[in-house]
Amino acid sequence: MPAAATPPPVSVDRPELGRIDAVVHLSFALLMVTSGVRYVLRHSPADNVPVLILVAAVCTLYAGIAVLAQRRRPWTPWVFTLVVGWAALVILAPSFAWCSLAVFFLCRAAFSGWAAYLAGGATAVSTAIGLFRLSGSTDVAMLLGPLAAGGLLTLVYDRMEHDTALQRQLAAEVSDAQHQLAASARDAGIAAERERVSREIHDTVTQGLASGVLLLEAALRTWPDPAARTDISRAGSLLRQNLADTRSLVHELSVPRIDAPLAEALLEAASLYLETVQVKVTGEARPVPADVRHALLRVTQSAAANIRLHADAGNTSLTLGYLPCTVTLDVYDDGRGFDPGALAEPSESGGYGLRAMRQRVEQLGGVFAVESVPGEGTIVAAQLPVPATGQAQPAEVPGEVRVEAP
Repeated sequence: MPAAATPPPVSVDRPELGRIDAVVHLSFALLMVTSGVRYVLRHSPADNVPVLILVAAVCTLYAGIAVLAQRRRPWTPWVFTLVVGWAALVILAPSFAWCSLAVFFLCRAAFSGWAAYLAGGATAVSTAIGLFRLSGSTDVAMLLGPLAAGGLLTLVYDRMEHDTALQRQLAAEVSDAQHQLAASARDAGIAAERERVSREIHDTVTQGLASGVLLLEAALRTWPDPAARTDISRAGSLLRQNLADTRSLVHELSVPRIDAPLAEALLEAASLYLETVQVKVTGEARPVPADVRHALLRVTQSAAANIRLHADAGNTSLTLGYLPCTVTLDVYDDGRGFDPGALAEPSESGGYGLRAMRQRVEQLGGVFAVESVPGEGTIVAAQLPVPATGQAQPAEVPGEVRVEAP
């Protein structure tokens, strides 16, 4: 029963009715029955017939609208038909004026903007006219009361809509902030990886090339002195090592076939560095997110490179485990081992591998660990969170595979 009012400043879709719709419909049915009985008892049969026909039409329209609204079908065009029928009923039989509240809420749920005010205003005006006629056109309170109540309800309903709109806006802003935070975390990971690769290139390839150039220039200046031959020999050794470092870096940056099952991709990554690798899969294999897959591949590559360079191992094995909410990777070798607590700081001679693996795993919310004892081999372990859902990949079945590089 709204009077004229300014629309809420935030425009959103109409709020969906929850349990209140059942209360409104039940109240409408109860008041219609009560008002109908009251009217029949106070009027002659000749007066009852047209009113009861109109009551039946209004009730049918209301019930149809309630069903359409519940099924999310188009129902707003019928509300104006209901408002017209209701206006005729309440003016003809003011006994039904108390049902106006249900019609008001139905109008506000069906329309927005000017249509909501027009439909609600028609309900308020028709109710005011009906009650004023009921008083014998003498009681001004009967005329002004429904209009004042309509204005008050309109302001309350508009305030509710405004608060709902603000809540939705805040929820959307929180969701956007979460997406931006996730994107920032990914960007930070990419930046960290670029920094790591840049540092490795600087400390290996760039330094080696610079030293080789200096040695060759020195040999050119002193040729054919014996010292020149020494400089050339040293430059050749540096360049050969530089070539090996470059190939290792290229292998690390190259991603094994991304369409291959994870176990097969890990085998391929390890076989770039090791002649013999055994892989075992435990648990029910399933797809993992791309960032988790990438991290596992990089850990495998880096661990395999360390084994080739430092471990002097006879056997190496990978164990890929699928748990309900995590995926694990253990890289074991029976090489010479080392003391993890005595690792030197990164330098021109290396020292970046284990730190880079740890950083990569922890950036994804995982856990990284290294267990090693001098003379007893090494285990590099990574555990990363993954969704529990997903279907298993047919090619990744539990078992053991032995791959030998050509």
